[in-house]
Amino acid sequence: MATNEDQKQTESGRHSEVGHKSLLQSDALYQYILETSVFPREHEAMKELREITAKHPWNLMTTSADEGQFLSMLLKLINAKNTMEIGVYTGYSLLATALAIPEDGKILAMDINKENYELGLPVIKKAGVDHKIDFREGPALPVLDEMVKDEKNHGSYDFIFVDADKDNYINYHKRLIDLVKVGGVIGYDNTLWNGSVVAPPDAPLRKYVRYYRDFVLELNKALAVDPRIEICMLPVGDGITICRRIK
Repeated sequence: MATNEDQKQTESGRHSEVGHKSLLQSDALYQYILETSVFPREHEAMKELREITAKHPWNLMTTSADEGQFLSMLLKLINAKNTMEIGVYTGYSLLATALAIPEDGKILAMDINKENYELGLPVIKKAGVDHKIDFREGPALPVLDEMVKDEKNHGSYDFIFVDADKDNYINYHKRLIDLVKVGGVIGYDNTLWNGSVVAPPDAPLRKYVRYYRDFVLELNKALAVDPRIEICMLPVGDGITICRRIK
């Protein structure tokens, strides 16, 4: 039976702040992962951009280092070349993609805030991969609507990563499923949403966490029953659901 002292030690080892980029219960375990397999292999440009982003007031929005490593590995495993990213922020996951895809690979990147993207752009340029990026400022849905109208765009993307407005995740999926190729992958970020997807109704959640939780739950339910995809939900970062189009 656990003693009071054991309980105190367990609690002290857990993340004290809601919104931590890892869902692991132990800070020490997460730090072990970072220091053992992530940071030693992190590209210098990725490290520089991560450190720049850490000083930004909205730094919680960035992709975690371990998730960046996972995305890089996934992109290489599926030999992705034509990709898309919805939600860029300072560009950490975008840089991970640009470094992972071939020299002639392309990324259509969309975000409503170009200022944040430009914060990371000097690092992306220094890494020599900015030529792969087609950045478009503004809402993604109108761009996607135009793309879907042209059948030449159907099935043209190998990989799509979505880390944007959670209240539009369902709307994105309705369009992206036509644009990703059969065998291609869509990754939806934050699908465990600070762990709030299993929180009781009276849990003391931050306002933005509580507001977007229902939209994340709606997406998770829709993906689970979508016959056009295979899915795998992983507790990496804030939760990422990988969807492979099968028809």
